[in-house]
Amino acid sequence: MTQPEKTTRRQALATLAAAPLALVAGQAKAEHPPEVQKKFQPEEHWRKRITPPQDGKRYGWFVDTRRCFGCHGCEVACKAENDVPLGHFIRQTIYKDVGTFPQVKRHFLPVTCQHCEEAPCIKACPCGALHKGPGGSVVVDYNLCCGHAACVEVCPYGAIYLDPVAGQAVKCHNCYHRLEVGMEPACVATCPAQALYFGDLNDPNSPVVQAMKRAQEQGETLVQLRPQRGTRPRAWYAGQAAHQAEDRIPQEGESYGVETYNIHRWKEENESPP
Repeated sequence: MTQPEKTTRRQALATLAAAPLALVAGQAKAEHPPEVQKKFQPEEHWRKRITPPQDGKRYGWFVDTRRCFGCHGCEVACKAENDVPLGHFIRQTIYKDVGTFPQVKRHFLPVTCQHCEEAPCIKACPCGALHKGPGGSVVVDYNLCCGHAACVEVCPYGAIYLDPVAGQAVKCHNCYHRLEVGMEPACVATCPAQALYFGDLNDPNSPVVQAMKRAQEQGETLVQLRPQRGTRPRAWYAGQAAHQAEDRIPQEGESYGVETYNIHRWKEENESPP
């Protein structure tokens, strides 16, 4: 993960005052790695599916890791809402201990599908199941999913797994069934620390844009996960956890799993400052 050049508080406030959408406009110039591009289908197979519907919305996420204290409430709510089986996760809270005793600190990093603008899972899906749904959410059409798992192989965030019974791809869909009735995603509604924000990035008054604005006004530099992968994710993070714990996030060909919380990982040494 790379961090953009830090701006002064005065510069940040000036940018916000002039154009609130600047919060969501900046993207690192990058491309999908060659080994990932080799797994893509011909462009004519995915170009229509990767184009979001013209519904005027652009859903996205902001995670304030400064507030997260690792309660895993978001995971529990997600599992209950989406009937996620044991051993599998649609979202996880990655943690990492840094520093040397007695100067130590545990960072918590909630992660899930980044609902990328240039979603590699859509480009690699051979059956045409993955596509952009309402607000540009990356969703799965289960009438088409054949369980090929190409989406798992190319996702740089480990955000997709194959259901052990149905043999189909499962991932975050922004709880679109809740959005349809005016509710927030289950994880957002459950988070007791108010660390998760979701909403329409095109609406300057939406909770997600307002939360990002407040973080920048406080001098925070908002970062994204692995922007060098060229996916143009729709999730931004504040706080040090995105930098400190990024190396713990699954990569291409991997999925969230129970080993993330294996007690034996507690003894892993890290000389990073707390």
